[in-house]
Amino acid sequence: MVSIFSWIKKEIIYLKDSFVEIIKSIILVALACSGLLLALLLRYLGYNGTIITFVGLISEFIALILCYFLIRGYLKLEEKSELSTQKQKKI
Repeated sequence: MVSIFSWIKKEIIYLKDSFVEIIKSIILVALACSGLLLALLLRYLGYNGTIITFVGLISEFIALILCYFLIRGYLKLEEKSELSTQKQKKI
């Protein structure tokens, strides 16, 4: 019984430590679906296809740029850690 509680405590600590990454992933999914959701909303409101296409493409373009900046920051952290481990191996 004690081992189950310690396992749950470790998992909660792990979730707490990775809370920022969870929020970033939710933002990435929302950005990836934004164009489709906006197009569906505009179709429901009765706009024509030209406006739906134009607004959907613009929202997807903005979402791609924002996703790039979010992922770029993550990749820089990974590259730095890989470079430091390679330097330690050479020494």
